[in-house]
Amino acid sequence: MKVVLINPQIPPNTGNIARTCAANNITLVLVGRIGFSLDDKHLKRAGLDYWEYVNLEIYSNFSEFLTKNNINEENLIFLSTKGKKLFWEAPYTKNSVLVFGSETEGFPKDFYTIYQHKLYKIPIKNEKIRSLNLATSCGIVIYEALRQIKINYGDQDE
Repeated sequence: MKVVLINPQIPPNTGNIARTCAANNITLVLVGRIGFSLDDKHLKRAGLDYWEYVNLEIYSNFSEFLTKNNINEENLIFLSTKGKKLFWEAPYTKNSVLVFGSETEGFPKDFYTIYQHKLYKIPIKNEKIRSLNLATSCGIVIYEALRQIKINYGDQDE
């Protein structure tokens, strides 16, 4: 499984997501404009001393990521407030690629057209709240994906 962050902007979010990915042996992929240095103290602090356990990949654009990893489109799952389907309805597998947009801009505009059939959302009851924090959203979706594919935490090879 992979978690992809498109144009991440806030270091503590990426640090928290990195820690969640490391805890679950999930690859973290940063794509596009990264709005901070990977040496940022806030990024490091949020990830604590777990960075050595993070399987991190960095790509200049989404197309490069797809090509270099030979990604099958059926494994792509995009999370967005603009999704029509709920995140627990997504077809999660061990090969899922969970794609999240930037905290400030969401996805590049063409993603909403190209991948509209692959957009899922986390429901929010209070319509005055536009979205959840990116790290929170990633955590929610990661653990739902793991629950659905029934990862056995007693088996360290998973």
